[in-house]
Amino acid sequence: MTAAKRAPRAGAEDLTEHLRDRWSVSVFDPAHELSDAEIRLLLEAARWAPSAGNSQPWSFLVLPRGSAGHQTFVSHLSRGNSGWVPRASAVFVAISQVGVGPDGNGPKWSDYSHYDLGQAAAHLTVQAASLGLSSHQFAGFDHDAVAAAFGVPDWWKVMTGIAVGRHGDPAQVDPRDAEREERERVRRPLEEIAFADKWGTPWA
Repeated sequence: MTAAKRAPRAGAEDLTEHLRDRWSVSVFDPAHELSDAEIRLLLEAARWAPSAGNSQPWSFLVLPRGSAGHQTFVSHLSRGNSGWVPRASAVFVAISQVGVGPDGNGPKWSDYSHYDLGQAAAHLTVQAASLGLSSHQFAGFDHDAVAAAFGVPDWWKVMTGIAVGRHGDPAQVDPRDAEREERERVRRPLEEIAFADKWGTPWA
């Protein structure tokens, strides 16, 4: 099953295809590799995301499958993610700056650094979709251990991982991982998240 074959989502039919067909793939092709050019393009997409005061309070660990960094990272995955994450072509670990370093440099608007990192991560995943790649963002790993293993400074916070690769064959993986591919994906209706005049009054 590929993203293009999934049933249309109610209300999403008119979205740009990269958003309309987005879903968090849990079955990756373990033979697929990302080129350096593709990795650079994904990072450029993140680099050009908007941020408060252009502070750009984000960094990424870039961990292609097979690299020493990748081997270190996957050793800290949660049990639920240890089966599917290693098959992805690469993992990007998203990190936000939350304080000022010894050099006195830091985001002026650190209260928004998580928000800004989220935008950079979203840009990366949309760019991945435009390349025909799949992605899955996740938080199931030992954040403190990863920060220590990679020497992440105290004024930065390890947030999430982004697995990127090509969709694989569900028949070739553990049934528990394949089952993720079949779960119904639903969203709260707009009247529960978009308000007008006052809180709780649905927009339109």
